[in-house]
Amino acid sequence: MKYYMPVRVLSADGAVMNNASLLAGLGARCILVTGKHAAKKSGALDDVSQALEKAGVPFCVFDEIEQNPSVQSCLRAGAAANAFGADFVVGIGGGSALDAAKAAAVFAVNPGLDEEGFYQKAWDKPPLPIALVGTTSGTGSEVTKVSVLTDGSGRKHSIHDDRLFARCAFGDPRYTQALSLPVTLSTGIDVLGHCAESFFNKNADEASRAFSIRGIRLLYGPLLAAAEGQELSLEQRRELYDASLLGGLAICGTGTCFPHTLGYYLTENFHVPHGFAGARFLPALLDLVRKKDGAYEARFFHELGFTREQLSALVTLCLPENAITMTASEIDAALPRWENNNSVRNTCCEVSAAELRDILVKLFVR
Repeated sequence: MKYYMPVRVLSADGAVMNNASLLAGLGARCILVTGKHAAKKSGALDDVSQALEKAGVPFCVFDEIEQNPSVQSCLRAGAAANAFGADFVVGIGGGSALDAAKAAAVFAVNPGLDEEGFYQKAWDKPPLPIALVGTTSGTGSEVTKVSVLTDGSGRKHSIHDDRLFARCAFGDPRYTQALSLPVTLSTGIDVLGHCAESFFNKNADEASRAFSIRGIRLLYGPLLAAAEGQELSLEQRRELYDASLLGGLAICGTGTCFPHTLGYYLTENFHVPHGFAGARFLPALLDLVRKKDGAYEARFFHELGFTREQLSALVTLCLPENAITMTASEIDAALPRWENNNSVRNTCCEVSAAELRDILVKLFVR
């Protein structure tokens, strides 16, 4: 095993209010990085604000982070942090806000840094200390060193750097009770993708596989209930949130496989929510592994304790109807973006451009 994850994780009811001293220990002035609605609606923004006020830490709020956050939004957040004199950053929200907070912590102390320099990691100074407060059961960004942003051309890119790990992460499952059914399904299926893709990544080891298997076992029941339209109990919300953290721990050690990077294309060009976009390709991943390494696929389902048919049925229930159409020429034009892509290259069985093309054609050419 080779595993590193230095984030202090506190996942419990009242996690923020009961650990206000940890926030106060990060610095004297703070910026809260959020979107327009989720942080407020969930109650997380109020809790963090009260915790900082209780600790006597002045703060400002930057609430302009959009879904699939742009580098430009993060630049503005960094500039706001710099202008306020913030010496630490708290991200509050789903994956978009948390990823943006990581980037804002870089831009805050590197005011001349542009988009190209950010992606090249040409940072003169290390990021400000970061704390993260999750409000969805999805990305696991709380425990990863990854920030996924949309560049000036509209393309999503991920950046990986140990300096982007948060100092601490707070997970209160009560915040997820405000989520709508579509968001619960999209973020929940994203967790399934993280766990499955981590298991089938070339970098998988005993630690990451343990996180993957436990994560899927935890999420299966509540995600199935949500897919069937049931109202989830707080205990089911806790299971989903814990599964989300386990999925984050899994991909923290391995990275993802080709469904994630193909999913970025659906999000960019067809506005498919991230979780649904990646999950669209999960059956293709399982098909490919079964074809090329059937013993490893069998190990996956043996350790899970349920069948491929059960897992496939869950994916089908969660996903909206596939209304996307592409032409063969559009697919051919997109293929170069996946040359030497890490998520493709690190899939446990070799995946050729021709095989990626076949997957896209099968799904989207009518």
